Amino acid sequence: MAEGKDTKYMQRALELASKGRGNTSPNPMVGAVIVSDDKIIGEGYHTQAGNKHAEVMAIESVARKDLLKSATMYVSLEPCSHYGKTPPCAARIIEEGIPRVAVASKDPSKRVGGKGIAMLQDAGVEVTSGILESESRELNSRFFTFHEKGRPYIILKWAESSDGYLDRIRTGNRRGPNWITGKEEKILVHKWRSEEDAILVGYKTACNDDPHLDVRLWGGKSPKRFVISEHTELPPDLRIFSGKPETVIFTPDSGKGPVGAVYKKINSRESALSEMMTFFRDNNIQSLIIEGGCTVLSQFINAGLWDEARIFRGKVLFGEGLKAPTIEGDIFNSERFKASRLEYLVPEATESI
Repeated sequence: MAEGKDTKYMQRALELASKGRGNTSPNPMVGAVIVSDDKIIGEGYHTQAGNKHAEVMAIESVARKDLLKSATMYVSLEPCSHYGKTPPCAARIIEEGIPRVAVASKDPSKRVGGKGIAMLQDAGVEVTSGILESESRELNSRFFTFHEKGRPYIILKWAESSDGYLDRIRTGNRRGPNWITGKEEKILVHKWRSEEDAILVGYKTACNDDPHLDVRLWGGKSPKRFVISEHTELPPDLRIFSGKPETVIFTPDSGKGPVGAVYKKINSRESALSEMMTFFRDNNIQSLIIEGGCTVLSQFINAGLWDEARIFRGKVLFGEGLKAPTIEGDIFNSERFKASRLEYLVPEATESI
């Protein structure tokens, strides 16, 4: 089949895969398209972890199963080769007699890692790989980062005033954020949260802003909530201690804390990042959005431990207060709102020698 047609149908597979965003973790987003005589005869995508995989969904959508024996399947990630909650997709493809499979990228996980492609080839299936590979990796950047680097994909997010402050000077015991952004931005942030496995803030943000860290302004699941704190003496009536999911507190303190949280002991703030990354890896948490405060954000920035930053630069002036973190990166996208400008950054590209 011509290369241009391969690209066209793989693009459709990627579009289908993206429909599973926020619902498939710890599995990747995968889409599949089945083509016979230059016509799409079946489509499917992985809708939710535990449900049927994209390849099976596509096969089951085909009305005339006899056409499978002369068809090409386009799949946005290598078909699995192992038994998990569902049987291996590579085996189902072989069983149906599909003669050709086009794959965007190889699965980076140890359980698959080329075994699915090998299974297909050993059965005589023609396999073409690398079609829109970079687009496939970008779509599943969380999955690839987790399996290749052994840590979650890390997003830094904050809002700063036009004069570079995260927060005003606090007086008294007043809780709640000093808003920099508007309603549109709040809804967008809740959408972002619904797409990630976990969310992290520091002690001061938890106490001063008293956030819910949920997705009440958007549909979908709320991320797992994490706080890093020097001690366990957090106010027991904080919103992070109400509802689900439970909040995990990373702390070197062994004291007793409020009910409604799980306490994970770390050795010190200096070793906190390494210990947290180990915890996230061991608990299959593939993505993390960090929403403050300055100390926590700066700790990740200084360690070079981030993959993307999303910064709202508001129009409001604070005059003084808590300074925003300093970060260097390449801006790859931006948006404008009534109250702010949003910039998306990635770490600066390093030149190869």
